[in-house]
Amino acid sequence: MNFFTKLGASFLDLIETLAISFSIFLVVYLFFLQPHQVNGQSMVPNFQSGEHVLTDKITYKMREPVRGEIVVFHAPPAAHCPEGTGCDFIKRILGVPGDTVEVKDNAVWVNGEKLPEPYIPEDFPILPGNATKDKSVYLGPDEYFVSGDNRPYSSDSRAWGAIKKTDIIGRVFFRYWPPSSVSPIVKSTYPEPL
Repeated sequence: MNFFTKLGASFLDLIETLAISFSIFLVVYLFFLQPHQVNGQSMVPNFQSGEHVLTDKITYKMREPVRGEIVVFHAPPAAHCPEGTGCDFIKRILGVPGDTVEVKDNAVWVNGEKLPEPYIPEDFPILPGNATKDKSVYLGPDEYFVSGDNRPYSSDSRAWGAIKKTDIIGRVFFRYWPPSSVSPIVKSTYPEPL
């Protein structure tokens, strides 16, 4: 074999390796995991703007979302995202199908019980929005009440109502950037019943 034949064979091997690697990445990205970047202050102090997280896209095909999980979802039209931006939000699930949710007395109430939220600083006011002002929200099948942890600066279900399961991209399960913040994301637990 001359030099050019060896070079050509090596080049073809490289192209084949890149094509296989890209195909594997594409399958994983489309069906299993997706990276997302946190934009804005709505999840402070638990997530900072600019952090990167991995979203698990397969879990909710096998089971229903659970209260306390952090999810990424397509923003509803009422959130008024700029057209064509593919706007996605990251929020915490507070209400699941069958729940009645109220926002009153500086707290979220689920099924008549005050939701304990130790992940929110005590000095953060929790005010109702247009969807929860002086009324409760009943969640029908496949409806979820979501909220940012930074309640004064979060556009969420208090303002525009419940989201549908079909809008949920997946469950946030790992923070991978910046290196100082690398950690698994554990769902919050609440006392039963709620």
